[in-house]
Amino acid sequence: MINNTVFSKDLANRKLDVTREFNAPASKVWTAWTESSILDKWWAPKPWRAETKTMDFSEGGLWLYCMVGPEGEEHWSRVDFKAINPGQSFKAVTTFCDENGKVDTSAPLMYWFVQFKETATGSKVEVAITFDKEADMEKIIAMGFEGGFTMGLRNLEELLEA
Repeated sequence: MINNTVFSKDLANRKLDVTREFNAPASKVWTAWTESSILDKWWAPKPWRAETKTMDFSEGGLWLYCMVGPEGEEHWSRVDFKAINPGQSFKAVTTFCDENGKVDTSAPLMYWFVQFKETATGSKVEVAITFDKEADMEKIIAMGFEGGFTMGLRNLEELLEA
């Protein structure tokens, strides 16, 4: 297990950078990020789980899912795919919403750019997340994003090794 999630926060530029290496080919990691049946197995930090309602991984497509807690509580999110370079990168906008995908306008928007690269030992995922306002970034950080996303990436590593 590599377990090397690297987070960097650049508050002035409203940007989070996350890098994680995996002992798996980039093509396998790409599939784990782009197919809902696999995303549901790793995306949520334990003991939570992700449940996809609908996913259309295409430019202009949408992933609507919820994080389900141990007591059955649900927190809905939507991911709008803006650009896809198959096998290499995608851009998306994420936010919180209701179970029908109606955006919670009080929630921050997160602009994701996710890149998948081959390495000598497997692959590396580089995630750049930007925000409209510094306060939006601070809100996401205060909600525990770093810890939750790190746990999800650890789940992915375990899934890839299984």
